[in-house]
Amino acid sequence: MTEMEGSPLQSDGPEPLWRQAADAILQEIASGKLASGARLPAERDLFTRMSISRVTLRRALQSLVEEGVLTPSHGRGWYVSAKVPKEFPNTLESFSETARRLGLTPSSDVLRAEQAPASLDEAEELAIAPGAALFHLERIRRLDQVPVAVDTSFFAASLVPDLSHIDFSSASLFGLLIDAGVDLARAETTIEAHGADPVLARHLDIDVGKSTLVMRQLIVDTAGRPLLSSTIRYAGDRYRLRTSFSRTGKTAAPRIPLSRADRE
Repeated sequence: MTEMEGSPLQSDGPEPLWRQAADAILQEIASGKLASGARLPAERDLFTRMSISRVTLRRALQSLVEEGVLTPSHGRGWYVSAKVPKEFPNTLESFSETARRLGLTPSSDVLRAEQAPASLDEAEELAIAPGAALFHLERIRRLDQVPVAVDTSFFAASLVPDLSHIDFSSASLFGLLIDAGVDLARAETTIEAHGADPVLARHLDIDVGKSTLVMRQLIVDTAGRPLLSSTIRYAGDRYRLRTSFSRTGKTAAPRIPLSRADRE
C-alpha cells in the first residue's frame, strides 16, 4: 500500500477541514506519490495523520469521488481513479510544468517570436517607456499534440537578452525567465468567455464561434512590479479552471469549487 505523508490541518483556516483534507490528497496524487490505480492508506491512518474526524475525512473522500478522482471499493477502501481528471493548479505554474506534472507532453507551434517597440498601451501595462523593446511570443500550445490554447505574451526584452536562438516550440518561457533571475511572484488574472474567430478556430481546430475561455494575466514580482503580460485563449471543451473563494473574519465561509481543469 502506498504511504502517504500528512500533517495536521488548520482548524482556524479560511477553508473547512474537509476541503483541506481533499486538497492534501489531491497534492499526493499530483506529486505522483499516489499513482493511478493506487489504494489510499486506511481511513484510520488518514484521519489520524490529518488530525480530523472520520466524518470529516469521509466528506473529503466523497467529494473526490464526485470529482472523479477517487473510486470507492466496498470493504477494500478507496482507490485513485485509473484516469484522474486533469486540472490546472491554483499556483502560478508554467504550461510545461503543469503538463509534465500530469504526465503529458507539452509542445508549441510558434506563430511569432520577435522584438518590437512598446506601444502606449503596452508600455502603460508594464510600466515602461513607450518605444522600449518588447519581446513578443505567440504560440499554439499542445498537450500530447492536441491543440489546447493560443498563448500571446510580451515582456521587456531587457529581462532576458538575446532570445533569437531559442526554440520556443519546446522551450519554457517561464524557465528562461526564472533562469535569468526574474522574480515571477504572482499573476493578476481575469477570465471571460468569447466565441472563436476564424483565425483562432483554425489554430485550435474548432468551429468558428465555438466557446473559448480567454485568460488575461499580468505577472508581477514580489514588489508588485509588472513583468509579463499574456493572453491565453483556451478551447472551451479542453480547459476548466478549479479555484476557490473564501472570506476572512470570525466565521469561515465554505469553499466554493467552480470547476476543474480538464485538458483531455
